[in-house]
Order: sequence, then structure tokens, then C-alpha cells
Amino acid sequence: MKNALGFGPIDFIEFGLAAVLVAAILAHARGAAFARRLAERPIPCMILLASVPIVLRLVLVAHHPLPIPRVADDFSYLLLGDTLAHFRLANPMHPMHRFFEGVFVLQDPSWSSYYPLGQGLALALGELVFRLPWAGVALSVGLLCALCYWMLKAWADPMWALAGGLLAAAEFGPLSTWMNTYWGGAVSGIAGCLVFGAIPRLRGPRPARSAILLGLGLGLQLLTRPYEFLLLGLAVLLFFVPVRSLVIAGMVLLPAFGLTLLQNKRVTGNWTTLPAELSRYQYGVPTTFGFEPAPVPHRPLTVEQQIDYDAQTAVHNRAGYWRRLGERITLSGFFFLPPLYLAVPPFLLLLREPRFLKAALTIAIFWLGAALYPYFYPHYIAAVACLFLLVSIKGLAWMSRFRIGRAAASLILILCLADFAFRYATAAIQTEGDPEHRAAIQKRLEGEPGKQLVFVRYWPQHGASEWIHNAADIDRAKIVWAISLGTEEDAKLRQYYADRKAWLLEPDAHPPRLTVLPPQQ
Repeated sequence: MKNALGFGPIDFIEFGLAAVLVAAILAHARGAAFARRLAERPIPCMILLASVPIVLRLVLVAHHPLPIPRVADDFSYLLLGDTLAHFRLANPMHPMHRFFEGVFVLQDPSWSSYYPLGQGLALALGELVFRLPWAGVALSVGLLCALCYWMLKAWADPMWALAGGLLAAAEFGPLSTWMNTYWGGAVSGIAGCLVFGAIPRLRGPRPARSAILLGLGLGLQLLTRPYEFLLLGLAVLLFFVPVRSLVIAGMVLLPAFGLTLLQNKRVTGNWTTLPAELSRYQYGVPTTFGFEPAPVPHRPLTVEQQIDYDAQTAVHNRAGYWRRLGERITLSGFFFLPPLYLAVPPFLLLLREPRFLKAALTIAIFWLGAALYPYFYPHYIAAVACLFLLVSIKGLAWMSRFRIGRAAASLILILCLADFAFRYATAAIQTEGDPEHRAAIQKRLEGEPGKQLVFVRYWPQHGASEWIHNAADIDRAKIVWAISLGTEEDAKLRQYYADRKAWLLEPDAHPPRLTVLPPQQ
């Protein structure tokens, strides 16, 4: 990296970080007045907060391309989004479905993802409007950051609500897994913002509108995380919501229940059987709660399905409830930038106020409920992401009541900005690799004329790395991915797709080997 100063990458990072810190300190007084005026104007403020994470992520595209689907979760959610983009809840079972078996998908009685609809709706929106499913992920993250401000504004001074929105952009925005995977997390976070933003407003001048927003939030959570919907419902009862508001919210919630039942019927053939329940019966995944025995598959598993089943069974049997609870709590760093831990003790002093005590108890309900399940990722409890922000900003606000505390709170916010700026600058100069060469293989196949059929043959030492993924309408797709079942069986699929060029992919070679198969005789 040649330049007049002789700086290397680390030098530029250090210089940029120092510049950010100095600018933040110098601009604090003048910027505070502007920020207060902005914080008092909800619409411009929400537009700004929605735009910031999206713009910052797009700036990184040159070095960090838009997310490449890599894991089974990504592929299953993309199938769900594509299915919804075709305006249906399930796809018909394919006559050659045994070649298309994958992880987290169903083949019988329908070709479908086993996930609930919420995240799929965001992906479908991106596909329909922008022809890019990831656009739905980006929009959901932007909306989450804007709604964090709206939610916090019901609990705190507008200035602190704006600070919370900016913290949301730093924590859940361009560098977060919520924005860089297809399973997301922001949709459930949006549901939580609607619920916890509506609850304080129920006793305001427009309680009916707030009750409608409460119902929308509960409905979105039901469509996204059905189990955590129960925890969210318990939290709503904890806040002693007025009966009239509960009735209105319940009426708004009914369509989400109806849509869930309809998805069950279309996917599993039974109104009351969730797709995940059928998958658990057929494939043994997802695993059960920790207090239940591990599920047993009722159909033969592919190599990749067996690997995933063994991994989930091992996690299921690994630890008891209290150990899992401890592990969950130690992962709270996803919701706190490091300097924000200093805001937690001051927040504890606010627990004498019933509303803040109930907010803390709600977080505890989600931690305790999450520990019942063997696996954990932060998006499981995304519905309370806004409450973690509430802890941060109310702790800082309490500190600001005192002269020295005001300086300390400002310093903590500046350090949060510096932490994000450092990680963002580091990401901006690094190129994210593609060790599995997925993008290169995809690009080569898409560049071939006509339609393609790719047989995937795993080697005996194959690890957890899914390659079988297909569009909702398999037969019309440019590329069809199929498990190689042996030369004789593969010939049947080649005959079914006689108009396609056939390939063999061996993903366990280094690098993965893609070869053209000779024409059938």
C-alpha cells in the first residue's frame, strides 16, 4: 500500500480511529444541540436511522460482497422466501424428490422449508421488489433500527431514544450476523419493538392505535418465532395491559393464527402440525427441548442429514438446564457493545420503578425460556433486543444526572462509536474469502448456456457443509442440485432432465471439483 505518508493498513486504522474520537469530542457540544432537534422529529429521525445501517453495509460491498448462502439455514429460508414470492405457502412434492433431500427442508407431503413464515416474508419482499432476497434482510434491519428509536421514545427522553437507535445500528447493523445471513433476526426484533413500544402508550391519548400495534407485534412474533411468541405473550401479561387493549390486540392477532394454521395445512397436510414438528418426526431435527428425549428419525437420512442429526443429538445430550442458562447469559455480549456493560449497574438502581422492574423480568423470562432448548443463537431472543438497548440508555441517563456522570456517559457513547468505527474500518480493508468456492462454482454454472443439472457426490470424510439447495420451482430453475445416488440411479434423473447439461461436483476436493459428465448413451 504505497502512499506519501508511508502508512500501512494498521496505521490508517489507528489514524482513522483517532480522527473519529477527536471529531466526536470536538463536535459534542454543537452536535448535541442538532441531535436534540432531530430527536424531537420522529419521521426524519426514523428515516435517518433506517438508512444508516443499509448505506454503511453497501459501502462495504467492494470488500465484503453481499452474503453468499453457506449453511442449511440460509438455503431453507431462501426456499421459504422463494415459495412465498410465488404466492404459495408450499410447493408440490417432486416426483424425483429423493435426489433433492436436504437439511431443514421437507419433501413429503410437500417440497417446503420447515421454518415459520416471518423471515421468509422479508426475503420474498426483497425478491419481488428488488429481485434480491438479501434486500429484504437489509430493509428489515433498517426498520429495526428506526423502531428501536420509536420504542425507546416511549420509555426515555427523545435524545436518549436517538442514542439507542444509533446503538442499534452499531450492534445489529452492517457488521452483524442479522444483516449478513439469510436467517436474520431483525424481523423478530421488529416484533419486540412494536410490543414494547406500544405497551407504555396504551395509557396515552390513542390507546386503540397502540393496541393495534401491540397485536401486530405479537402476530409478527408468532409468524417468526412461535415458541418465543409464548414468552412474549407472558411478558405482555406481566405488564397488566388493560383488558380492552388485550381484546383489540387479540383481534389483530387472529390473522397471524389463521396464516399459521394455513401454512400447517399446506405444508404438512394437517391444520395443527407445524412443519418443524413433521421434520422432527421424519428427520429427527430440529431437536426437542432439553427435558424431552432426543427425537428419532423415521426415514433414511442422507450423509449431510445424518451429520446434522448427530450434531443436534450431541448438543441435546451435552448439558443440563443450569449449565445452558449460564452459557446463554454469557452470550449477552451480542446485545451490548463492551463499554455499555458500565451502564448496567446504574440501570439496576432503577428497578424500584415497576416499569423497569417488569422490563428486567421480561429479559429474565426470555433467558429462562431459551435455556429450555439445547441450541441457542441471539436471534432466538431478538424480541427483547430493544429492552437490552433500554437497559443501556437508561443506565447512561441515570449517570447523566450528575455532573461527573454526564461526562462519563458521554465518554461511554464515544467509546461505543470508536469500537464500531474500528471494527467497521477493519472490515473495509479486508476481503472476505470464499474458502468453499461457492461463488465461483455458482458463477460458472450461471454462465453456461441453457439449464444445468449438478450431481453432488460427498466423500467419506465429508463434514457439515450443505450443497443441496434448490428453487421453489425446481423444474424451471437454471440450476438443479441433486444428490448423486450412483451411476444407475443418477441416469434416471438425467433422463428426467434430458434437456439439461449434467455436471459432477465433489465439494470435498481441495478446491471443490466440478466436471462435466459425458452425454448419456
